[in-house]
Amino acid sequence: MNNIRFLWSCLILLILALSIAFGIHALIRASKELSPFGDLLAWSYLVNLVLAFGIVVLIHGLRNKMKTQLGFLFMAGSFVKFLIFFLFFYPSFTADEVINQNEFSSFFVPYFLALIIETYFSAVLLKNLEKENPG
Repeated sequence: MNNIRFLWSCLILLILALSIAFGIHALIRASKELSPFGDLLAWSYLVNLVLAFGIVVLIHGLRNKMKTQLGFLFMAGSFVKFLIFFLFFYPSFTADEVINQNEFSSFFVPYFLALIIETYFSAVLLKNLEKENPG
């Protein structure tokens, strides 16, 4: 497996998918006469992109040293994402004591999209790890 190409593929797919989703999301918000960039939308997409790529890079970097703990690293990455949400996004979303559908989707649409891509690349890493080190 070409390590640089693998990581570039992950980054490019994350950027493309999240950029397209961001554009669609902003257009939908605008069609509802909401601010296209309201509810920390741009920050949410950017933070999820950086965290998802960071988790894949971490798993990739530790795949040989900690191969039996990679699942725990993946889960720890999800924990970090939720921690970031509760520290930085949740206070803004609950300022009026209610999280509405627009606020919810502003974080969780990019979260789930990034999670799908992150999961795919982590699975590819694990599959290739088994091929490199059978037994």
